Amino acid sequence: MFLKMRPILIVCLTAVLLVSCSEYQKVLKETDVKAKYDMAEKLYNEGDYKRAVRLFEQIAPKYVGKPQGERVMFFFADSYFKNDDYYLSGYQFERFIKSYPRSDKIQEASFLGAKSYYMLSPRYSLDQTETDKALLKLQTFINNYSESEYFEEANNMAKELTAKKEKKQIEIAKQFNKLGKFNLPVLISAITAFDNFITDNPGSVYREEALYYRIEATTELAINSTEDKKKERLEDALDSYNNLLRYFPETEFKKEADKLAETIQKGLSAYSDTTLSK
Repeated sequence: MFLKMRPILIVCLTAVLLVSCSEYQKVLKETDVKAKYDMAEKLYNEGDYKRAVRLFEQIAPKYVGKPQGERVMFFFADSYFKNDDYYLSGYQFERFIKSYPRSDKIQEASFLGAKSYYMLSPRYSLDQTETDKALLKLQTFINNYSESEYFEEANNMAKELTAKKEKKQIEIAKQFNKLGKFNLPVLISAITAFDNFITDNPGSVYREEALYYRIEATTELAINSTEDKKKERLEDALDSYNNLLRYFPETEFKKEADKLAETIQKGLSAYSDTTLSK
């Protein structure tokens, strides 16, 4: 019975779709703003955001300053968001927030606007301008809506983006460290980069890594230094080693760090009986 009914159902569904498309095209071309509004909201409620947004684009300017304007502007921005058009959704949610600061939808709009920029954040190795924008928006939301249902998600997104920026910083410092093996001024830049990272990101998941690679960099610099600078730089390398073990006694870099410590101790033995704190 069902197999016999399938062709009929397909024909009926096709007919409905054709009528719907025909009606949509008719409304899209006509000048009746109310008809466009009704069709746009109907499509939005049905989840047809691609067609809805075309109508909202046409009518949004017509509703500026009108009672329905708040509703239209939110649906307009949200349609862009649900179409994965995050540049435009971010922009439109910003407009909504400025235009309707007392709206019942202000909290949701603030969150979705911030999430739009979060979705635009690229991989860590690329320019992080969009990441900076997203972090600013997310932090503003977190500060303003600590009781929001979106708070936990916003907080998690902010942590993820912060870690991404930290990843970029640590990888740049590691690259300086790699290049510095053949160029001591670059190695000094690497040490500065690790110092800045450690100071600026005390709770970073990459802190252990930064502390270890600082030992590498300072040891390499020390053993390749002129005699008048060698002792001071070896002592700096020793401090780096002790700092790693102080903060991460069970560090995953223990084996590599101990080898570097032997090199440091060997160099320092020519000057004093300095001991390592293990």
